[in-house]
Amino acid sequence: MKRFILTEEERNNIKKATAEAEGKTSGELVTAIIKESSDYAFYELLAALIGGFLSYLIALYFYDPISRWMETLFWDYSSVYYAVFIGALIIAVTGLLYLLANIPGFDRIIVPGKIIRKSVKQRAVSHFAEAGLANTRDRTGILIFISYREKRIELLADKGINELIPKENWDTIVNNLVKDIKAGKTAAGIITAIEECGELLANHFPIKNDTNELPNDINILED
Repeated sequence: MKRFILTEEERNNIKKATAEAEGKTSGELVTAIIKESSDYAFYELLAALIGGFLSYLIALYFYDPISRWMETLFWDYSSVYYAVFIGALIIAVTGLLYLLANIPGFDRIIVPGKIIRKSVKQRAVSHFAEAGLANTRDRTGILIFISYREKRIELLADKGINELIPKENWDTIVNNLVKDIKAGKTAAGIITAIEECGELLANHFPIKNDTNELPNDINILED
C-alpha cells in the first residue's frame, strides 16, 4: 500500500491545487482517499463456510479410500475416528479460507463485483454528506473519492452541477485519474483531476466573490 501514502509535500500540493481551482469558481472541491470502503466480513465468512462444506462433501465422496488409509494408522480403528477426521478437516479448511479471505486484495476475488461497486458508491455518498458537500450554498459541490484496495474511483457532483454538466465529462476525468494511479502517480493524477474539475466548474459556475465553504485538504479516511 505504499502508493496509498501521500507525503506532506504532495498533500500540500493537492491543497494548493484545490485552492487555485476554487479561486475560479463558486463550486467546492473535496478529495478523499480510503484504504477500503468495506471490510466485506460477511462475504469472507460465507466463502470460508462454503469451502468448509465442500470439503465435507469431498470427504464423503472419498469415504472408502480414506477409511482404508485410516485403518492402517490405528489398531482399534472405528467409524468415530472418521467422524473426528471430517470435523477436523472442516474446521481446518474453513479457518484457512477465512484467513486467506482477510488478506488485502483477496476479497476482490471472492466478493461479487456488483457488491464492491455498491460498497464504494455508498461510502462515497456517505462521505459526500460527512464532508459538508451537500450543504453548499448553490449545490455545487464535487467529491473525488478514491477507494484504494477496490481500485475504484467515484466522482460525485451535486444537483446544481449535474443539471448543467454531462456525466461523460466526469467519466473522462475518472478514467485519466485511474491511469495515473496505475502508473504510480497518485498525487499528480489527483492534482490533474482537480484542475480539470475546476475548469469545468469555472465555465458554468464562475466566481462570485464568495468565501471558501470547505477545507481544501485531502481527506485520508481510515474507514
